[in-house]
Amino acid sequence: MSIAPKAAVIGGGFGGLALACRLQTAGFDTTLIEGRDKLGGRAYVYEMDGFTFDAGPTVVTDPSALQELFADAGRKLEDYVELIEVDPLYRLHWEDGYTFDYNKESERLEEQIRAKNPKDVEGYRRFYKYSEAVFEEGYLKLGAVPFLNFWSMVRAAPQLATLQAFRSVYGRVADFIEDEQLRQAFSFHTLLVGGDPHKTSSIYALIHALERKWGVWFPRGGTGALIQAMGRLFSDLGGTIILDDPVTEIGMAADRVRTIKTRSGYTASFDTIASNADIVHTYEKLLGRTPRGKSMTKSLKSKRYSNSLFVTYFGVKKQFPEIAHHSILFGPRYRELIKEIFNGPTLPDDFSLYLHRPTATDPALAPEGCDGFYALSPVPNLDKAKIDWSVTGLEYRDKIFDYLDARYLPGLKENLVTSHIFTPADFETKLNAHVGSAFSIEPILTQSAYFRLHNRDDEIENLYFVGAGTHPGAGIPGVVGSAKATAGLMIDDFGLASPATEKAV
Repeated sequence: MSIAPKAAVIGGGFGGLALACRLQTAGFDTTLIEGRDKLGGRAYVYEMDGFTFDAGPTVVTDPSALQELFADAGRKLEDYVELIEVDPLYRLHWEDGYTFDYNKESERLEEQIRAKNPKDVEGYRRFYKYSEAVFEEGYLKLGAVPFLNFWSMVRAAPQLATLQAFRSVYGRVADFIEDEQLRQAFSFHTLLVGGDPHKTSSIYALIHALERKWGVWFPRGGTGALIQAMGRLFSDLGGTIILDDPVTEIGMAADRVRTIKTRSGYTASFDTIASNADIVHTYEKLLGRTPRGKSMTKSLKSKRYSNSLFVTYFGVKKQFPEIAHHSILFGPRYRELIKEIFNGPTLPDDFSLYLHRPTATDPALAPEGCDGFYALSPVPNLDKAKIDWSVTGLEYRDKIFDYLDARYLPGLKENLVTSHIFTPADFETKLNAHVGSAFSIEPILTQSAYFRLHNRDDEIENLYFVGAGTHPGAGIPGVVGSAKATAGLMIDDFGLASPATEKAV
């Protein structure tokens, strides 16, 4: 009987957890090491004054990827966590009073489009067909396949060119839709994965078809309940979890990664290591003493990084039943604001917000008669705008509260029970995110697929990557897809059999 290869996964976010489960299923002896006191990474959970707040991702758009993860392990997702479909997917609000319910069903969508601009109904139908084509090529065929060499990109290039991947999401939407507010309604999604819709490749228009196909879901108990479910799956499969013990160094011998050291003094040897940690942090801090670490740090720092986020979590002793689970609150500007978010050099005076009200779907996340929220504002990363968030953070929170109280949540301030903020500085210090980026490398065409960090290091043959910084990118479907791609490589490289994994292109 052969001895199972020992694998370490650094970081217990969605990507790290999904990879650890796949490796353990395939026959690796897997250890998952998380620096914080609980699993989740960006999907951390805060519990304050009877309220439960998901720190990060709250939109589950491809439950089939999660169902597959559990099924490949011989389990059922529904035995671990309940997913509840959200309707509408999003409710969009503009300052002139116009609202748009972003629905899954064509009839309800087209009815609203017709009321806004009848000529855009046919244009929307053509956009949806385009989105379906991009979804087929960019997500179903390539979303969980690693691009390890330039020729893999070349082979995919003709179809990507046909789909005009060189165009921006907003540009392609504008080809089909005339009304400016409807253009914004069908292009804002890239902001949820760290991309400027005016610059992000039109491949990301696939998000519309993805949401139309599977809808938007929310786990009962919050996103943290889904993280807990994945953690239980990994433990049930025999995996080992180490919490509250950050990795401080990856040791090498004979051009291979060999050991891991942590803050507590834990040291262990592994046959292979995969990192779900920030990609710059991995090379600069964990491999900083090695020539490869130094060269890759320099290379990665030369890339463009996504915007950051300012998030305020708050509980209110009042309920707002008119507010949907997911709301997008557009400010007075769109293109100009987004340009300032991605380029700085200062914090814009205005903002657009994503307002999350999980108690619309799961009232148990707040005390009886109360509502829990978070308001998320895209802001420049720490490289683009030199902001002292220790000073600006509370002022910015109060500005958001004033805005919400005046326009959407009357009585918010006088009924406020608890609040907490998370700033770009927290992304840098608590999540080791380079320049406080919330989504790692910005998803422009020249930093996508082959041009993104590869799922396996090009020189260190037993070092792998998973998560937002590698292919295919940020968002729950993206990082779960990266886990499938990376697991496929590792399983092949170690000669283990797993019929569920994809081969490299």
